[in-house]
Amino acid sequence: MKKIIALILSLTLIAGLLAGCGSNADADADNTADEAKQMTIAFCTWAGYAPLFIAQELGYFDEYNYDVEIVIIEDESTYGAAFVSNSIQALGQVMDRDIIQYDAGAPEQYVCTMDCSTGGDGLIATADIKTMDDLAGKTVALDKSATSYFFFLQALADSNITEDQITIVEMGNDEAGEAFLAGRVDAAVTWEPALSNCSEREGGHILVSSADYPKAIIDVLTVSSDFAKENPEAVDVLSDCWYRAVDYLNANFEEGCAIMAEGLDLSAEDVAAECTGITFYDKAMNEAFNDTATPENIYEIACMAADFWVEKGYMESADIAGFFPTLNIG
Repeated sequence: MKKIIALILSLTLIAGLLAGCGSNADADADNTADEAKQMTIAFCTWAGYAPLFIAQELGYFDEYNYDVEIVIIEDESTYGAAFVSNSIQALGQVMDRDIIQYDAGAPEQYVCTMDCSTGGDGLIATADIKTMDDLAGKTVALDKSATSYFFFLQALADSNITEDQITIVEMGNDEAGEAFLAGRVDAAVTWEPALSNCSEREGGHILVSSADYPKAIIDVLTVSSDFAKENPEAVDVLSDCWYRAVDYLNANFEEGCAIMAEGLDLSAEDVAAECTGITFYDKAMNEAFNDTATPENIYEIACMAADFWVEKGYMESADIAGFFPTLNIG
């Protein structure tokens, strides 16, 4: 009888221990399920990307149980490596650079279009340069490895001169603007603040801007394809938070600029001024732009850019369909 009682007590104890273990396991599972997913988004100091600060500040990512960190990285050459090393999981960047990185093996894919430059970039020139034809024999500062070069050649294609009639001085967009203001070059492809400040040099003016070629400079939001495979909802999370942030900015411009300015460490006035040359893409605009059946859609423009960069030797292949896995590419 004592043996039976002992056996019953032992079984009861074991059952209790197992139940306790089960409870702990369930608790651990619940904690894992409730644990927010970590995601780091990177971009440079540009107002076109900054609505993501609005999404972060207003808790849009939190609603999806995503803990998002936003980091400012000014050196675009590090973006591809950051994707490869999993240092970042999402990125706001000009589309040209993304497809170059994709071609080089960076694991990234398109999420949505963020904005296009509609006056935020341009070619500034001296007073005697009144048309693109007047650039013949002049020095032009620009970055041949950046979208500014693609923009410049589109403008040049509408002139009666060719690139070999111009002396191009290669430097970054900021440096190009500074070189023009200092009088070291006759013209420069640059952006804000040099674009608005070009008149500080006597006779300085904007010869042509991205407002004349509104789809030459397009910024897109991308996500790590590896991260998206592990988190299939990530594309929808990013796009929805972006759309909501743009809607908020459109409805609450001053408040939105204040949030973006804090994130970018700029003044709200400077951010608001930058926004005047930017068209932010909301959900409806993305749906139209992502429709490959319509002319001048995102994929068509990306293919044009890919062909351009293959010709210039920056890409091996113009096959970029894999960069757009969510589009209906026939």
